[in-house]
Amino acid sequence: MSGGMLKQGIAPGRLDAGQYARNFSDLHPALDKHEAHVEADRCYFCFDAPCMNACPTSIDIPMFIREISTDNPLGAAETIFEQNILGGMCARVCPTEQLCEDACVRMEAEGKPVKIGLLQRYATDIAMAEDAQFFTRAPETGKTVAVVGAGPAGLAAAHRLAMHGHSVVVYDARPKAGGLNEYGIASYKTPNGFAQAEVDYITSIGGIEIILGQELGRDLTLDRLVETHDAVFLGVGLGGVNALRAEGEDDGADGLHDAVDFIAELRQSTDLSGLPVGRRVVVIGGGMTAIDAAVQSKLLGAEDVTICYRRGQEHMNASSFEQDLAASKGVSIRHWLQPKRVLSVNGKVAGIELEYTELRDGRLVGMGHLLTLPADQVFKAIGQTLEDETAAGLTLSGGRIETDAEGRTSRAGVWAGGDCVAAGDDLTVTAVAQGRDAAESINRYLSGN
Repeated sequence: MSGGMLKQGIAPGRLDAGQYARNFSDLHPALDKHEAHVEADRCYFCFDAPCMNACPTSIDIPMFIREISTDNPLGAAETIFEQNILGGMCARVCPTEQLCEDACVRMEAEGKPVKIGLLQRYATDIAMAEDAQFFTRAPETGKTVAVVGAGPAGLAAAHRLAMHGHSVVVYDARPKAGGLNEYGIASYKTPNGFAQAEVDYITSIGGIEIILGQELGRDLTLDRLVETHDAVFLGVGLGGVNALRAEGEDDGADGLHDAVDFIAELRQSTDLSGLPVGRRVVVIGGGMTAIDAAVQSKLLGAEDVTICYRRGQEHMNASSFEQDLAASKGVSIRHWLQPKRVLSVNGKVAGIELEYTELRDGRLVGMGHLLTLPADQVFKAIGQTLEDETAAGLTLSGGRIETDAEGRTSRAGVWAGGDCVAAGDDLTVTAVAQGRDAAESINRYLSGN
């Protein structure tokens, strides 16, 4: 532990130089060939496999594992990519412990499922390293589709539309494509520029143009996109951040930040030692963003990191694995606490006052008992919202875009998928499935079916 740990306030360089690389190395090291074959041999290759039913993209998991076991990793990769073209990223960030691996028969029998996520990574990494191409474009249809948002949903839609021979123009507000995969996921889950490598791999099919720095509501309008393209797919994610609704939140105190901005800055940093972090950090929230912000604060050298969540552990959106990961890194998670007041001294965050909560008749209520936690940095990670101008003229449900089972919105010729839709669940793999399925619906529409 570096002597820099004693620095008060928000400061960079809390750790020795080499510690940053060690802290942010790959969370789950890849399997080598021998390890992959040993793990693949554990699969029962179930008929009507429950793991496949638990996968939002319906990857034929027994098939790709059998292909690995017969030393055909490229065949395994093709099986994966047929259903999920972002299978490489999903292998890294998907909560497999809650989905396919939780449904694994081995899990039920012995509490130790087949490592499906690592096997998926093994196959897809080989395919991408060899630039193996499994899909070709159909003859040009002369149709153009606008895809707004170069995140998981948008990229999945663009690839499937390009396969059908349509020309796709992807617009994104950021300087890089990738969306959540590039800007919103903890660095130790996707090191070494994997998100951009995946974008390049997906777009290598051809017929996809990506235009960056174009924001819907600022540089683009939905009306104009509908006029100039044969169909539109919205995969814009959620741009706004929910407020704490705590006293002092709007006072502009230095040290109160949005967790999503912190994660994005960290993801784009080329020198982690230059990133400032507080000595005492409090994160408000109970989802993946809260866990990622808290763990990465600790890995940057924060001495004391606490997550505060307004409900109980069983209500947290973050998986049990992620909660355990945070605890293993020294993060404290406290439940039944909601923010009441951001405390500041001389324009800088000094702490946060919280109120104990409980459920009464199914409603969350404050108990009137207060707790103060000292902090020089507080992160808001209590969810994001759809920005008003993004969905102008579309029917919303619960603050997100309402769609039917095929991803069609209330406006003819406009589809949507991913976090911005009411049917979303903030998972990369679900966004991929929605983008893929909307693309199939768009293709039927453009084909006159």
